[in-house]
Amino acid sequence: MTAASRLDDARLYLCTPDRDDLAAFVAGCIRGGVDVVQLREKHLDDRSLLGRARLLRAVCGDGGVPFLVNDRPDIALDVDADGVHVGQDDVPVSLARRILGPEKLVGLSTHAPDELDTAVAEPVSYISAGPVVPTPTKPGRPATGLDYAAQATERARRRGLPCFATGGASPETVPAMVAAGVRRIVVVRHLTESRDPEGAARRLRTVLDDAIERLGGDTG
Repeated sequence: MTAASRLDDARLYLCTPDRDDLAAFVAGCIRGGVDVVQLREKHLDDRSLLGRARLLRAVCGDGGVPFLVNDRPDIALDVDADGVHVGQDDVPVSLARRILGPEKLVGLSTHAPDELDTAVAEPVSYISAGPVVPTPTKPGRPATGLDYAAQATERARRRGLPCFATGGASPETVPAMVAAGVRRIVVVRHLTESRDPEGAARRLRTVLDDAIERLGGDTG
């Protein structure tokens, strides 16, 4: 199964920085229901980042989930990651696509309707939309609210693209996100700050799946 086909059914996307227990943490999150993993680490030198990316490439390969590197298509290429995720101020999607080729995943963050207009015309594999609420993961980034995440989800769906909403995902907030139209979420702090990441992932995935099934099971 290709990374793109696995992405079609993905709902719970973990974005994590490096940490001492990185392999065990991510493996537990995958067992709990995470089905996409991104390594987002801005503070390591290239050699160290390569080592951590290789480690997660193996963990995600064993878990059968796509693994992406944030912002660095060169690192993704070197470790044979499933793809790269870039932001509005990072490497352009077109360059990431040229580096990685047509089969790899290239994701793009969006935060506003004009960025969404551009994103759906790019050679992307998926987009993210948010943050729905302010988050310390992206200091200074204003919240987009649920309306934008729902708009992005629908626009992406019409183009055959998955859309993952970012910002503030937890078992308490996910039902409202789903009711607004979101079907896929990115999670960071709810898992990275948990004392039981596997259990936290399992509860979050259960709440997400249940909320979607109550509305007819549409992945979106």
